[in-house]
Amino acid sequence: MSDIIQLLPDHIANQIAAGEVIQRPASAVKELLENAVDAGAGDIRLIVNDAGKALVQVIDNGKGMSETDARMSFERHATSKIRSIDDLFHIRTMGFRGEALASIAAVAQVELKSKRAEDEAGTLIEIDNSVVRRQEPVAAVNGTSIAMKNLFFNVPARRNFLKSNAAEMRHISDEFIRVALAFPHIFFSLTANGQEVFHLEKGSLKQRIVQVCGNPYASKLVSVQEQTDYLNITGFVGKPETAKKTRGDQYFFVNNRFIKSAYLNHAVMGAFDEMIAKDSFPMYALFIELDPAQLDVNVHPTKQEIKFEDEKIVYAFVQSAVKHALAQFSITPTLDFDLDASIQRLDAVSNPFTAEKKNSAASSSLYQTFTQKNQAHLIERRSNLSNWKDFYEAAPSADSGTVSQYQTVPTEQPGQQSAPLLPDIPATVALLQCHNSYIIVPNDRGYLLVNQQNAHERVLYERFIAALDGQTIPSQQSLFPVTLELNAPDAALLGELLPELQLLGFGIESFGGNSFIIRGTPADVVAGNEQHTLEKMLEQYKHFSSDLKFSKREKLLRTMAGQQSIKGGKVLTDTEMRGLINDLFACTVPNTTANGKPTYLEFRKEELDKMFGR
Repeated sequence: MSDIIQLLPDHIANQIAAGEVIQRPASAVKELLENAVDAGAGDIRLIVNDAGKALVQVIDNGKGMSETDARMSFERHATSKIRSIDDLFHIRTMGFRGEALASIAAVAQVELKSKRAEDEAGTLIEIDNSVVRRQEPVAAVNGTSIAMKNLFFNVPARRNFLKSNAAEMRHISDEFIRVALAFPHIFFSLTANGQEVFHLEKGSLKQRIVQVCGNPYASKLVSVQEQTDYLNITGFVGKPETAKKTRGDQYFFVNNRFIKSAYLNHAVMGAFDEMIAKDSFPMYALFIELDPAQLDVNVHPTKQEIKFEDEKIVYAFVQSAVKHALAQFSITPTLDFDLDASIQRLDAVSNPFTAEKKNSAASSSLYQTFTQKNQAHLIERRSNLSNWKDFYEAAPSADSGTVSQYQTVPTEQPGQQSAPLLPDIPATVALLQCHNSYIIVPNDRGYLLVNQQNAHERVLYERFIAALDGQTIPSQQSLFPVTLELNAPDAALLGELLPELQLLGFGIESFGGNSFIIRGTPADVVAGNEQHTLEKMLEQYKHFSSDLKFSKREKLLRTMAGQQSIKGGKVLTDTEMRGLINDLFACTVPNTTANGKPTYLEFRKEELDKMFGR
C-alpha cells in the first residue's frame, strides 16, 4: 500500500491556521488596531466598508517598517517581540505571536504601505492568498496603512457564515471600543461607509469613558484606585443609579489588554450587592496591572481569555477595591436622626404608631380599598349596585400582551351551551393559585398543575408569531415620547431589530447617533417602563443560548415571550387565571414553551389514590 500522509500546501495550511485568528471582520480589526498601538502611534484611524466584508483599513502614524520588515511581517510566526521562551512570560505588548498579518493575508487581499521617519521612501506590498503580487518603493507618510479587502474571497464557504452587516458592525464597534478605552492617550476614529461613527480625542480615561459610553456618565463615575505590592487596580465604576438592564458597559483590562472574565465580573457584582436590583448591571472600566509573570495571556488565539497564577487573590483585590471606592464616595450614606433635635420632636417619633391604632386603621373600609391588589378603583357594594360587576365582564382580548384583570370566562347565555374551560373541566370549578406561581386546575380525571410563567410564555410566543405573520399587535402611543440612549453596539443591534419590533407593537425611530425615540409600545407595557423593557430585551437577546443556531426572528420571538411573560410571585385574580388558562389551551402547542419547558403537569385521580393506598 502507498503512503497516505502528506504535507498540506502552504496556502491551505495558512487558511486553516487563519481560522483560529480571523473568524470575522472584527477579528482583523482587533489585530490591526493592536499592531498600530504597538507601533507607538498617537493617531489611529479605522475605516470599514460593507461592515468590513469589503474593506478594513487601519492608518497609523507609528514608527513604520523597513522594506525587509514589511515583507517579513507577513510570514507566519515572524515577530519582533519574542526572542526566547522566557519572553513569553514577560509580555507587555498587545501582539506577539506573529500570526495576525499572516492570517489576514491567507484569507483576504492585503495592501500595505509603511514608512519610517528616517527613510526617504516607503514600501508598498500587495498580497492575496498568501502570495506576494507586488512589492515596490512608494511615496508615503510616516507610519503604516494596511488595508484588508474582500475578506474570505478565496474561502466562499467561510464568507457565507458571516452575519448581517448590522451584526458584523456591532462586533467591529465592540473591538474598536475595547482598544480605544485601553489607550485614552491615543486619538482614535472609526469611519463606516464614509460616515464617521467615533471621533475620540486624546484625553483622560474618564473623558474617554464619557466619549464612548455617553454623556450621562459624566457626573456619575466613581474613581477606583488601589495600589498594592501584588497588583494595582485603577479605573471607574458607575454609581448605582446608572445600572442598566444590559451588561454592555463592562470592561476589564489586564496590563491594558481587554479580557473576558465571568469570575472577576462576579467580584464586582458582589461589591454592588444590595445597591442595585438583581437583574441590573453596573458600569465599570477597571484596569489591573500586575507582573506578567503572574499570568498567561497565550491560552486562546484571540488573547481575550487569560489565566492568573492566583485568581483568588485577584478576585479579592478587585472586590475590595470597588467596595472601598463606593464607600469612600458615600454611595451608601448612613442617616443618624439622633443628631437632629427637630426630628426628635416630630409626632412620628414622639407618638409612635401603636398596635391598637394599627388595628383600628386596618379595619377601615378606606384602608382595605387601597391595600387590595388591583383595587384602587374599588366601589363598595350597595344594594342598588347589585349588577355593577356586569360592567367589567368582557370577552378575553386576543390582542392584550398580558393577562388582563378584566378577562373573564364567557358566561353561559340562555339557550346556549357554553364551551368548557378545558376538556373535562367544569367552568364552575374554582381555580387555586399556589405559591403565587402555580395554578391548580381540577378536572374529572384529577387536576392540572400549571406554571403561570411558562404558560404565559407559550401564549405570548404564539401571539408574536401571528404578529410577524401579519396580525399586528396594537400599539399604544406615548403621550410624552421617551428618548433611549444606547452604546454603539446596542444601538446597532436595536437598529437591526427595528422592522420586527414595529410588527410587535413598538413605535421606535432612530434619532441620530446612538439615540432612539420611543413613540409607542405594545398595549401591555406599563407607561414609564418603555426604556426598561427595551434594555432588558436587548440584554436577553444578546445572551440568548448559543448552543443552538436560531434565526434572528426566532431569537427575538423567544426573547420577547420570556421577557414579557408574567413571572412567578405575581398574585393573579380568578379572572386572570381563567383568562390565562383559556389562552393557553387555545394555543397550537399548549403543553410546552418554545424552549421545551412544560407549561403544566397532569395528576390523575387513580394515581393519587394509589399513592394513598386507596
